[in-house]
Amino acid sequence: MKNIFLIGAGRSTVSLIQYLSELAVSENLQVIVGELNMDYAKERIGDLPNCKAVEFDVANDIQRVSNISDADIVISMLPAHMHVPVAKDCIALKKPMITASYVSKEMKALNTDAENAGVLILNEMGVDPGIDHMSAMKVIHDIKNAGGEMLQFESFTGGLVAPESDDNPWNYKFTWNPRNVVLAGAGGAVKFIQEGKYKYIPYHQLFRRTEVIEVDNYGSFEGIANRDSLAYRETYGLEDIPTLYRGTLRRPGYSRAWDVFVKLGATDDSYIIEDSENMTYREFINLFLAYNPEDSVELKLMHYLRIDADDEIMHKLKWLGIFEDTPIGLKEATPAQILEHILKQKWSMKPDDKDMIVMHHIFGYELNGEKKQIQSGMVTKGKDKDNTAMARTVGIPVGIGVKLILDKTIRATGVRVPVTPDIYEPVLKELENYDIVFNEKETEFYHY
Repeated sequence: MKNIFLIGAGRSTVSLIQYLSELAVSENLQVIVGELNMDYAKERIGDLPNCKAVEFDVANDIQRVSNISDADIVISMLPAHMHVPVAKDCIALKKPMITASYVSKEMKALNTDAENAGVLILNEMGVDPGIDHMSAMKVIHDIKNAGGEMLQFESFTGGLVAPESDDNPWNYKFTWNPRNVVLAGAGGAVKFIQEGKYKYIPYHQLFRRTEVIEVDNYGSFEGIANRDSLAYRETYGLEDIPTLYRGTLRRPGYSRAWDVFVKLGATDDSYIIEDSENMTYREFINLFLAYNPEDSVELKLMHYLRIDADDEIMHKLKWLGIFEDTPIGLKEATPAQILEHILKQKWSMKPDDKDMIVMHHIFGYELNGEKKQIQSGMVTKGKDKDNTAMARTVGIPVGIGVKLILDKTIRATGVRVPVTPDIYEPVLKELENYDIVFNEKETEFYHY
């Protein structure tokens, strides 16, 4: 009996473990879930067949080597910075490994060792990164194989609340890691290329530079530039493309309101707020405003950011309760941690809420002297706050990858991402069975 060793049992593994259990029953496999918090592991496994939990500490070198030695394939669903020690052991022990995380510089540096060992370390097998790569490369390869020249590629993904569960003025709830939402864009200037011109957006301008995206049957969204779009030129084989842009989707109005927190400094995670445990929400906001005991916090904020009293932004901020005297109760917290705490009270999913993943690609190209454009999109919804679209779109591609490696459909070696047909074609085909389907249409080519 072959063993699948899954490290980590976080929220993203709900659908993954269900998929692996079904695979294990049909293929006579054993799924072993290694988790430091056994309550998490037991909750995820429940009574699923061919699954068992083991207490596992990734920092324990002896235990890590022992568990990986007994595995036929390893899945790391740990935080991204913890993957590399696991990958090194997998290479040394000649065990294939899959993650859903971005390839770090440290992971990329293992490519030669992995190739020499004949081992596959397959990364970016989730939704974004993952399904975005696979669905994009399918169309890009189709265009190139037909003799087309790529002129434009834009890709947007949003983890959002489904319309039927959208009941707040921000049109947003946490469907994934709240900390990542609070710190989005804070890692430095975003960069991309637009009609041959390199463009950079500093953090303090990021949420004021958005693009309108229309999605069939779901209306308008805002596209917010995401990280370093240029990093994918080589990966996608688009080294000379004039326009390359990757973004995150939110509903209209979100970005302009979120910009308030950026301008205030409430998303800063670099220092501790003194006496934060005895502070209220209102006092927290007041920290970032000029001292004036005569004016209210609301008035000072509106004056500083030039917001009118009847502006929709003020409605959104008041709805969050940030001007109320609610105790924070967090000791030695950063501004970002306090803001995350405040948002969780209003943006957390209710038990019956559904989330929604929206993905939208735009491909501009020239073929036989004519400029053309294709738009490709996918929308999928979750069932409730646990069986989410996010967990499904992260976990199921990973599970499919496991199956394809074990049955030797995928035979690649080295540190890889799913941008080649041997990987993306069978994965996309099976994803259609899980309501993860891309619809393509030709549209009129447009310039900026």
